[in-house]
Amino acid sequence: MESLLIKNGRVIDPSQNLDKVADILIKNGKVSQIGSKLKSPAGLVIEAKGLIVTPGLIDIHVHLREPGREDEETIQSGSEAAAVGGFTAICCMPNTSPVNDNPSVTSFILKESERRAITHVFPIGAITIGSAGEQLAEIGEMVNAGVVGISDDGKGVMNGQLMRLSLIHISEPT
Repeated sequence: MESLLIKNGRVIDPSQNLDKVADILIKNGKVSQIGSKLKSPAGLVIEAKGLIVTPGLIDIHVHLREPGREDEETIQSGSEAAAVGGFTAICCMPNTSPVNDNPSVTSFILKESERRAITHVFPIGAITIGSAGEQLAEIGEMVNAGVVGISDDGKGVMNGQLMRLSLIHISEPT
């Protein structure tokens, strides 16, 4: 698709301090112009009156369940559902089976995301092994493998020293 004109949408873009009804001209997959009464150079026109046009959203807490519970959700199905809702990036919690508490699970999630996801997928690693709250997970190694944060996903780490160590490891990976 060479060009696309989105007409009369409510354009909301906090990065440009925009919140107004406008047209958006997209050329070669990139926004080329935002304004009033734009013309489409022989491309597709979408009437967006009453709709909101915004940069892609990010969901920072999703449960993809893969690996291990693909009967509930997969990286592909979760990514597709997110995209339908306007999300272009999702952060998946570590409550998989096995728990994302080591770099091999992180690597699996990232490889499957590359192969099957239609959104960006950012894994969250577990703070503790098995999210059990007893022993620190391989946080530095998971950061190096690609996690963007850590969480035991709804299970509080009750040991203050263990939580302190996890914060040191996330800020200073190996």
